[in-house]
Parts: sequence; C-alpha cells; structure tokens
Amino acid sequence: MTSALADAATRMMAMRAADVLDIVLVAALLYGLLYAVRGTRAVQLLRGVLLLALAVFVFSSTMELVAFTAVFEYLLPAAIVAVPVVFQPELRRALERLGRAGTLLARANDLPASEALIPVLAEAARSLADVQHGALIVIERSVPMTDLVEQGVRLDAVPSSELLRQIFVPHSPLHDGAVVVSGGRIAGARAVIPLSEDARMSAESALGTRHLAAAAITSTSDALAVVVSEETGTISFARDGHLTRHLDEVSLGELLAAALADRAPSAEHVLDSVGSRLLGLVRTRSAGPAASADDREVA
Repeated sequence: MTSALADAATRMMAMRAADVLDIVLVAALLYGLLYAVRGTRAVQLLRGVLLLALAVFVFSSTMELVAFTAVFEYLLPAAIVAVPVVFQPELRRALERLGRAGTLLARANDLPASEALIPVLAEAARSLADVQHGALIVIERSVPMTDLVEQGVRLDAVPSSELLRQIFVPHSPLHDGAVVVSGGRIAGARAVIPLSEDARMSAESALGTRHLAAAAITSTSDALAVVVSEETGTISFARDGHLTRHLDEVSLGELLAAALADRAPSAEHVLDSVGSRLLGLVRTRSAGPAASADDREVA
C-alpha cells in the first residue's frame, strides 16, 4: 500500500505538460457529457456509473488485483456501449438542447420552491378533493425535471390555487398527466411519468395510476408529489417512493414545509394528527348531532 502511494507520488512529480493537458481534456470530456445530460433523470445514474468505475479502478490498481482488474477491463466497454442504448431518449433530447442557440450559456433552474408555494398547493389540493377532481403535482427539488416538462406542455406560470384547479378540470386540455413545479413556478402540465415494472407489480398496485406515478417519480429522484384521488377525493403526499394518505389541508402543508426545509420527516406527527382527526370524526358521527356539538365545545 505504501509502495503504491509512493509510486503514485513519483509519477505525479514526473508529469509533463502533455500529461496535464491529457488529464484536462479527459476531465473536460466527462464534464461535457454530464452537462449534456443535465436536466434529465439519466444524470444521476450516469454520474453513479462514472464514480463507481473510478472507485473500482483506483481500488484495483492500488491493491494490485490482477484478476479483478482484468474482469473490470472486459466489462467496462460493454457498459459504455449499454449506456447510449439504455438512455437513448434522454441523450437525444440532450443533444437537441445542445444544438439550440444559447444553450451553452443557459443555467439550470436550481431555485428552490418558495415557502409561499406551500399554502397554494395545500389549498389547491383541498379544493380539488372537495369536488373529487383527480390531480398530480410534482415539486422539483435538486434533481431537474426538464425531461418531463419537455414531454408535456410548457407553461412557466405563477402558481395559484385557481390555476391549478382549472388545469385539473376533467376533460380540459391539460388535466391528464402531471403538473411540474420548478423554481417556485408552474413549469409545465400534462407531463407523463413512466411507471416501472416494480411499481406495477408492487403491493400498492391496487392504487390508481396517479398514485403509482407519484411513488415512481419520488423513488427515482428527490422530488415531492401531491396526489388527489379522482375516485375518493383523498389527498396523498409522496416522498422517497412512500405515500402518506388521508391528509387534509393542514397536514399536507406540514409535510410540504418539513420536506422543503429538509427537516427530519414529520410524517409520524402528521399521521398522529390525522388519526386523531379521523378518530374524532368517527366518534362525532357515532355520537349523533347533540353529542357532536358537545365534543366541539370541549375541544
């Protein structure tokens, strides 16, 4: 181990200007590749593949694992060929963006969702639930949702409860699909979220397509999703592939605030509060009108 580090230090001291230029060109090539696929969900997997390949190469070279290094050298070309095949749609859209004027000077929209967005989404979800209009709202965080927006309809509008209610009116041109919120603005609508086979075959497959799509997009990115069921009017919140259901306007706002602030998930607290509300509602209905009035006074 010590000899390997000493050998590496010796090689660094003996580097020529051409060697430095060679390293810079390789780094620029990798940066260009990551820049081209930025804004797509492929960037995370591609970045992970590159980091894994670098870690395996350093580990095998340092430990002098001859057999492992040979296997890795045979598998690496196959992986390089497989990446364009697997990510063909994402790479095609990335190359199209590179061909547009001004793309190289454009900056990714990395603005976080503002706190003012929370009451808007909570109120819109409650309003849609009251009339049982199905809805799916995806809130972008650090992983860009550009590919979803490009597949749908671009809007770039200021979020409001009225606008979201209008978008999800049944049989309207934009009601089908998801609304994507990026940088505190409604970036697009009618976005189609692909469902994985795992989501289709999971135990939650009895849920509707909107719920499965919310679980899928939040499991493959750090996005958040708000779902309103068209069948029951139930409000759900998705994060990290998990659904928290039977929410109201207040509890949804609490979950959104906690998630956007990157605090520890307060789902347990919200579930307790929702459970208390549901239990109180059941007791109120079972006790009758007179008892419900007394219960409200005690509360």
